[in-house]
Amino acid sequence: MKEKKQNKMETNPKENVMREIKIDKLVLNVGGIGDPLEKGFKLLKFLTGRTPKKTKSKKRIPSLGVKPGLEIGAVVTIRRDIDNLLKKFLIAIDNVLKKSQVNENGLSFGIKEYIEIPGTEYQRDIGIAGLDVTISFARSGRRVKLRKIKKSKFPKRQRISKEEIITFMEEKFNTQFKWQQAIGKKSLSN
Repeated sequence: MKEKKQNKMETNPKENVMREIKIDKLVLNVGGIGDPLEKGFKLLKFLTGRTPKKTKSKKRIPSLGVKPGLEIGAVVTIRRDIDNLLKKFLIAIDNVLKKSQVNENGLSFGIKEYIEIPGTEYQRDIGIAGLDVTISFARSGRRVKLRKIKKSKFPKRQRISKEEIITFMEEKFNTQFKWQQAIGKKSLSN
C-alpha cells in the first residue's frame, strides 16, 4: 500500500488534489405553461431517461398569466455519467460558448432545438423544442459548507473563477470561447 502512495506522489508531486476541478452536476431545464410544459417534460424524459421534476411558481405575474402554485417548468439533475451527455450538448452548439455565459462555479447555455443534438431524432409528440443546460463545478472540500453538523466557512480560494472554468472547458472538451460584442455609441458612429 505504501508503494502505491509513493508511485502517486512520484508522478505528480506538485499537483494538489484539493485544487482539482470536477463537474458536480448537470441541470437540464425547460420552461412553459400548459401544453409547451408537457412537451418539455417529455423532451427531458426522452433525452435523459429520467423522470423530470415540475417546478411551481411562487409569485403572481398577471401580464404573463402566472399565479402562485402554477407549474411553469421541468428540471432534471444529472450527477453521474455527465461527460458523454455534455459532449453531445456541446456539439449541438458547435463547441462555441460566450464568456458571458460563464460565472463563478458555473456555466449555462441554451440549445434552441433538440434535433441538433447528435443521436436524437425528431419526435412527433414533442415537436420542436429547446432546453437550457447548466453545469455546476466544484472542488473537493465543498461539503464543509453544505453539511448540517459542524458547518464551516468555505474559503474563497476553493471557489472556481471564470478563468479556471474557461481553461478547464478548453482542455477537457475543446470548447472555444468568444467575447460577446457590445454595440455602443462609439461603434455606431464609426
